[in-house]
Amino acid sequence: MSQGFRLPQILEIARIEGKVTVEGLAEHFGVTVQTIRRDLAELDDAGKLERVHGGAILRSGTVNIGYQERRALLAEEKRSIARACAAAIPEGASIFLNIGTSTEAVARELTRHSSLMVVTNNMNVANILAENPACQVIVTGGTLRRSDGGLIGNLTEAVIRQFRFDLAVIGCSALDNDGDMLDYDIEEVGVSRTILGQARKSWLVADHSKFQRTAPARIGSLERIDSFFTDRPLPASLAARCEDWSTQVVVARRDTGHDDAPA
Repeated sequence: MSQGFRLPQILEIARIEGKVTVEGLAEHFGVTVQTIRRDLAELDDAGKLERVHGGAILRSGTVNIGYQERRALLAEEKRSIARACAAAIPEGASIFLNIGTSTEAVARELTRHSSLMVVTNNMNVANILAENPACQVIVTGGTLRRSDGGLIGNLTEAVIRQFRFDLAVIGCSALDNDGDMLDYDIEEVGVSRTILGQARKSWLVADHSKFQRTAPARIGSLERIDSFFTDRPLPASLAARCEDWSTQVVVARRDTGHDDAPA
């Protein structure tokens, strides 16, 4: 197996898992650990991965990966998270769904809900829920971000302030060890903060890879979140903080689509 074949696959594994190990890659590709070390050194020299003891991690960055790539990452996990989240949303509720592939997954699970009013700054969410005749869809307007169909800016925030939602369901690009929700676009962060301010209850949908990434702009703390839907148990220290904050953590099961008991 040539290096030209391995390197793109190593990057793909790193994007999904957030990190790779020398031994794990050697077993995966059926090559020596020395070969993998050379591969990782080349990726590090190219600025694509950062070498750490025993392997490599994704480099910290200030720019998110592409929308289509994000959409494909951990698709089954996002689907399970979305299913657990949607099952907890009562029919007849007013909700906000923001920008992101995880919130789009929630929208797909809401196509059979009745009497919903969904406000969104995500054109993809609006198109998904257009298939549900029992759902009123309101699009905020704003500046279109063509890369992912998101609407951002002052107009978006002004429209959001005209509402008081029963529930906001938001995503984020990264989560740090202190429980801060992070993103890349400062305008998107401003919109997310406005959403949280207009919601009676706020839920976060985010898969485990968000703990292995970083982003420069802070949305706020998990302390502001009532329920956090994810696919793996949280690190013990953060789980303890969520308990102190009364942030309910729901871990979705990939195999059945149902959720575990809140942690």
